[in-house]
Amino acid sequence: QVQLVESGGGLVQAGGSLRLSCAASRSIFGINAMGWYRQAPGKERELVARISSAGNTYYADSVKGRFSISRDNAKNTLYLQMTSLKPEDTAMYYCAAGIRVGTSSLVVDSWGRGTQVTVSS
Repeated sequence: QVQLVESGGGLVQAGGSLRLSCAASRSIFGINAMGWYRQAPGKERELVARISSAGNTYYADSVKGRFSISRDNAKNTLYLQMTSLKPEDTAMYYCAAGIRVGTSSLVVDSWGRGTQVTVSS
C-alpha cells in the first residue's frame, strides 16, 4: 500500500479550471494503475479517470474531452487537470492506487482522503 494525499480542490465558477494533485508516500513507478474517483452527496463513488504504468488512460464519458489525467513518476505525483467545469462536477475527489482491470476498472488497494471540488453556476 501507499499513502496518498490530495490537494488542489476548491470553489470555481462554471467554465473554470482546476488541477488536482495527489502526492504519494513512496515511488509510484511500480504501481500498476492510479486513478481519480469522485463522490457527490447521495451518489455512489465513480471512477472518473485512470492511468496505467504504461500511460494508457481511461475517462468516464461525463468528463471525456474536459479532464486529463497524468502521472509524474519522478515526483511521485498523480494529477487531474479539469477544464470547462460544470456544476455537476461538484464532488469529493479521491486519488486511488491499485491494479487495472479491463478497460475501465481499477481494483483499489490505497485511497486518499479526498479534496472537495465545488463548481458554482
